[in-house]
This record gives sequence, C-alpha cells and structure tokens, in this order.
Amino acid sequence: MLVQGGSMSSRFDDLQDYLDLPRLSGLTLSPDGTRLVTSVATPGPDRTRFGTALWEIDPAGERPARRLTHSAKGEAGAVFTPDGDVLFTSARPDPAVAEQATDSPDALWRLPAGGGEAEVVGTRPGGISGVAVARDAGTVVVTSMTLPGSTSGEDDGSRRKARREKKVSGILHTAHPVRFWDHDLGPDAPRLLGASAPGEPWTDLTPTPGAALVEGSHDVTPDGHHVVGTWAVPQRGGGTRSTLVVVEVATGERRVLADDPGHEFHGPVISPDGTRVACVRESLSTPHTAVDIRLVVLPLAGGEPVDVAPGWDRWVSGSQWTPDGAALVVTADDGGRSPVFRIENGVVTRLTGDDGAYTDVRVSPDGAHVYALRSAIGAPPAPVRLDARTPDQRPVLLPSPEAAPEVPGTLTEVHATAEDGTALRAWLVLPESSEPAPLVLWIHGGPLGSWNAWQWRWNPWLMAARGYAVLLPDPALSTGYGLDFVARSWGEWGGTPYTDLMALTDAAVAHPDVDGTRTAAMGGSFGGYMANWIAGHTDRFAAVVTHASLWALDQFGPTTDAPWYWQREMTADMAQANSPHRFADAVSTPMLVIHGDRDHRVPVGEALRLWWDLVSRFDGDPDDLPHRFLYFPDENHWILTPQNAALWYATVLAFLDHHVLGKDWETPDLLQ
Repeated sequence: MLVQGGSMSSRFDDLQDYLDLPRLSGLTLSPDGTRLVTSVATPGPDRTRFGTALWEIDPAGERPARRLTHSAKGEAGAVFTPDGDVLFTSARPDPAVAEQATDSPDALWRLPAGGGEAEVVGTRPGGISGVAVARDAGTVVVTSMTLPGSTSGEDDGSRRKARREKKVSGILHTAHPVRFWDHDLGPDAPRLLGASAPGEPWTDLTPTPGAALVEGSHDVTPDGHHVVGTWAVPQRGGGTRSTLVVVEVATGERRVLADDPGHEFHGPVISPDGTRVACVRESLSTPHTAVDIRLVVLPLAGGEPVDVAPGWDRWVSGSQWTPDGAALVVTADDGGRSPVFRIENGVVTRLTGDDGAYTDVRVSPDGAHVYALRSAIGAPPAPVRLDARTPDQRPVLLPSPEAAPEVPGTLTEVHATAEDGTALRAWLVLPESSEPAPLVLWIHGGPLGSWNAWQWRWNPWLMAARGYAVLLPDPALSTGYGLDFVARSWGEWGGTPYTDLMALTDAAVAHPDVDGTRTAAMGGSFGGYMANWIAGHTDRFAAVVTHASLWALDQFGPTTDAPWYWQREMTADMAQANSPHRFADAVSTPMLVIHGDRDHRVPVGEALRLWWDLVSRFDGDPDDLPHRFLYFPDENHWILTPQNAALWYATVLAFLDHHVLGKDWETPDLLQ
C-alpha cells in the first residue's frame, strides 16, 4: 500500500507556515441535522498563542464552511439547544457589562439560530465548562469550579476575592490527587450546575462533591430530569476509582448507577429514549494482568452492565446512539487505523474501509448518515460524511475551513515478525528524494496507544520535508491489535517492546529508500522511556531524543499525578528491573533531553536526574559534552504554545542534523 503525497514545496518547509495551519477539533450536529459546528484553532496575530473560533459546516456538502464567532479570547465547547441555538463557552468581554476584568473566566454564551449577536446566558465566578443540553427539554447542565465552602455563586465570588486581596495561594489537601497532567488541583473543585433553560438561574446539583467530579464527564437525559456522570470514589491506600451516578436535576438527589470494585466506568452516553446508558467499563489492572476495556449498556433505572459486543477484541474510544436506540456507532483503534464501527444486536460492522482515524461521530436525526472528523497519518482532521450502514466505505469529504495541505513525501507500511512470532507492523514516512534517506525511529507514547492519526505535536512530515524517513511503529502494548498484543509485555516495558522496535527498525532499514547507516531514535512520554531504554541497550543509533520521559521508575512512581495507577502497573521489583536509569553507565549515544517544568504526569525530576546522570558520567572536556537539555519552565507534558513548539522542532532538527548527518552544530537563534 502506498499513499502519494505532494511536492517538496509545502506548508512543512517553514515551521511558522506549518504552525499557521488551522486545527479542527470537536463536532456537534443541530437537532434538525442541517448544521455542523466545529472549533478551529489558529495562532493569533503575534503567533504566541492559539485562539479558537466556531465554524459552521454544511452536512450536505453544498455550502462552504462559514465562520460563526470572532474574538481574541476565542470560543469552544459548542452544543445545540432544541431550538437550534448554539451554546458555547468563552472568556471574551460581555458587551452588556460596562466594566469587566481582563482575566474573567469562561461564561456561557448563546448564538441565536436565526442569526444576530451572541449574548451571555450564564456566568459563575469559577467559570463554565462541560456544557450538556437535554435534547427535548433544553435543560442545561454544566461544570463549574467552586471553592469547597461556597454556598452560592455570590459566596464563591466573595471567597475568591478575599484570597486575591490577601494574596493567598495555599491549598489544603486531604487526599490524592493533588495534581493532574498540567495543573494543580484545588482549592476549588468542579460541581455540576443545572438550569431549566439558557439564562435561567443555576441550581447547584452537587453542593459537596469534594474531588468526586475532577476530570469527570456527564450526559443529561432528553427530558432533562436526570444527569448521569462519573463520580470518583476514594480507595484505601490513596487511590481513586471512577463510578457512575445518576443525579436528579430537580432535587439534586444522587444514586449510584454503576460501582464495581474491579472496574472503573467512563464516558456515559444516554440513549435517545432516556432509558439506557452506554459507557466504557475498564478493568483495574494488576502487575500481572493487563487492563481490558469494554463498551457496556445498563438501564438508567439500575441493573447489571451488558457487554454490547462480546468477543470483539477492540477498545472503544467514542460512541453515539443511533436515533432509534437500536445501535451504537463507535470508534476504536484497529491495525494502525481508527475506523468507525456500527454495533447492533452484538454484531460489529466496520463502516470505514480507508486508513483514517475518526473522532467525534455524530448520527443524523433520520439515522441515515454519520458525521465525524477524519484524520490520518498523512491528513489533518477534516469533516466527513458516511452512510450509517454501508460497510467498508470511503468517506465523503465536506467543505472545511481550509483544504488539507499536501504532505512532502509518501507513506507506506513495513512488517516484521517479533521474537515470539507475533506479526508486527509500522507506518514508514518517506521523503521525496533520489537517494536513500536517513531514518528516525519515532516511538509513540501511552504505552497504550497507536500511530494511526494526524499529530500536530509529533508530526513526521516536518522531518520528511528536511530529508528524513520516519518510522512510526506499534510495538507490544500498542492498541488496535487485541488484548494478547497488550498482555504480551504487561509489566515488562523494557522487554518485548524493545525487541519489537528493533525488529521493525531492521525491517525499515532494509527498505531500498532508507539509509540504514544513518539512524536516530526519539519519543515522548512512554516513547521517551523507550528512547532512554534504547540508549542504555544499544549503540546502533547516532542520536537519541527523549521528551517528557521516564528515567528512574522508583522516583517516577510516587511523584506522578496518579501514583495509585502506577502501583497497579508494576511491583517494586518490576519497576526496578525495567528502569532505564540502571543502565546509565552503558549510554554512549548523544542524547537530547527535553522536558517542561509543569509536567505533572512525568515530573521534571525525571529529566533532571537523567541530565545529571549523563553529565556526571562524561569524562571528557566539558566543552565537548555531546548531550543537550532543552528545558521549558512554562510548558507541560506537551509543548503547546506556537513559538515554543517551533523552538522544539528547530532544536530537535539541529541535534539530528549534527549527529546523524554530520553537520556543524547550530544552536537555534532564539536559544542564543
């Protein structure tokens, strides 16, 4: 299989030009099925921050995409009311308020279906997010951050003002978690608020939730009477476990819907008739038993969860009911793709037959079509239409805010056989070149993940535009290949994933368009862990780039934002056996270490310890140190701001050019 790309003259030749590409995310469909709305992010005028705007897309594919909102603060989280109005959140100034702080939180806005100016229809001192609307009744349920002692919105505002005026920043914790990915938790926490309609007063549905709603999700029944949401339950030993609860909107009365000591529940989606709930049930792993994820349905009135696709060995990542409630349309990783599937009466039908990765599936009111955002290794997200029943079809591309850029090269697959006989595969990006290209082995994060979709942060086409081939492998622990493929290296990260990666690298360098004498390895998060492991176990690569990486597992486990999860992953002996820091003495390959100080998933202490282990072991002239450390004080697990992202790529490319291509080292301008 070969996918032909564009010419070398592309949006990927210049980093700033690449960063200017619009980035689509999210998709919502109007009740009558005539309007789709998505969010589009682009850099602001000074290119130092991304801003989002809402765009309308014609489901019929006849009208061009149309921008709906304009503001410096941006808009996001669009959802339709039963009348066709668009609700969204934004921190933009309210024209109806004479004086407004520049740091005001997100408010709830309404854009009328018939046109006109947007207006504020809901505020809260801690901001508004997670907007859900009852399909029939129009009841609005949102999430708002609220200080624990607050009894009302006014009280919450007074308490916040007192903290600001006294310059108090302290947070008192009574349990885990205290941080999540890129931000501190507390002193406020999310609560669910309900209103009978946009603009009506809020009712606090969960006045004393503690940390139960942190990073949760919810849905509201069509009649607006109930909310189904996740509810985190504290566990002995410091952990938490996610359950499902039902909250009555009129009274705030809460009852447990799904609670199983061996599982967690996520992503509730209520059926069109309001009687059933589909959700993901995730088994709690142990150091010796891999996690498993199943899509289940249970009655809203209470009852046992039922697996909707018994025996189907794929993990659902998104789901949507058909209007008649007879089927679920879902997405799931599958063999280096993430297709759309239809599940009906236990039968799974794959609807898409291409190489795409689909998200945000939406089913038309008549049940005839499915809309989604489609991306692929060689194409950024774009809106598409599918027939709701035809198997293995090709999507119909809908008019998007901007046409997809041509990629500077071609895409193919390579295959290999693992040491245990398992079939392995990877994507191979090839530049347009008359000579064999140097190879970059790029390892995905997770480890439960797959190279199957477009990546803004880890984009191989920027490498291809500069003459590199890029191998995107799915080693052991990758998703989309079945539970056995995950289980074959559970609790043994440095074992089978490493030998799988080497087997796939061998297959790639055997390709006639790849120069196997000039290679590098790189990765982020788990991919960074594997880059570190590679550096301590082989000298076959000329350079190693490790981003947001795990280095000393004894240190990482207790300091990550979810240490209880890590305890389920490996025993202390397993962590010791699989810790890359034990092999620091064997590292001879030049390494570029990259980390953000606000990374709470992989704390910056991992990079600091790795950097010291590299520097302290170098016995040559300090001026000849081959390693580099790119540190971002204001970034997290991801490097998100445009100019820092450009600097990230510039530094990585300079490091690869120096050690792989033999060019003189050139420090990027903004680092001098």
